[in-house]
Order: sequence, then C-alpha cells, then structure tokens
Amino acid sequence: MSKEYSNGEVTVVWKPDKCVHSGLCVKGLPKVFKPKEKPWINPEAASTEELTKQIKKCPSGALSYYMNEGHEEPKTDIKMENAKAQVIENGPLMVSGGITVEHADGKTETKKSVAFCRCGYSGNKPYCDGSHTKQGFKG
Repeated sequence: MSKEYSNGEVTVVWKPDKCVHSGLCVKGLPKVFKPKEKPWINPEAASTEELTKQIKKCPSGALSYYMNEGHEEPKTDIKMENAKAQVIENGPLMVSGGITVEHADGKTETKKSVAFCRCGYSGNKPYCDGSHTKQGFKG
C-alpha cells in the first residue's frame, strides 16, 4: 500500500508499512509533514528542492518521490562507502552509507539506508516497521 501527494513538480510517495516512525520528516520539514492532520503530507508547503532533500533522509525508505512529467529527476548514486551502523535505543539497527541487502530467496536490494528490526516483532522482517514501540521493546 502506498499513498501519493503532489505539488505539481514532484510526487511524494509514502509507504506506511515501511515507516519506522523516526520522526526525521516531521522534525526536518514540520510545515509539510503533520502527522495529526489529514492528509498528513502537504507537499505544497515547501519547494521541490526542500522536499526531495528531506525525503532522501528517510531512514526506512517509507518516503520516496518521483518527478512529474517535464521535470527531470536529479541523478543520485548510492555510494557504498563510509557505511555506518547505529543501534537506536529501544529501536532498530540503522545502517547508512549504502548497503546491499541479500534476502533468503536470493533477491537483492541496494539502499542508501535501512532500518533493521532488533525486537523480533516486525511484520516486515528483516526491516523495522515500528512494532517495537507498541511492544515496549527495550534494548
């Protein structure tokens, strides 16, 4: 499941099942990302540059974007250097700096960052889906 929100130039895609509720979007662009409102994403409240810059910081990949017709998407390469793993207190293992995830079925995905489940409750393993919060995970 995904939801899309557009400002005319760029379309923001939100995949709630991937969201780990890190809050980076809300803290980074509070005029756009307002979780207590419906719709909670208002892409018209910021420039396309501000939106794309903030979306690229999403640790789980729940937020992404695509450029609408007539607008060229900036080219970005995932660099596989300076990888960093960070244990989030009472939350996921965050890996950033470019990572290739190889699944048991042999499928691979290359991501700029990823949040891995540490609590064991995620419905989207190996990725975190925020279940640690509801389960009261401590670790």
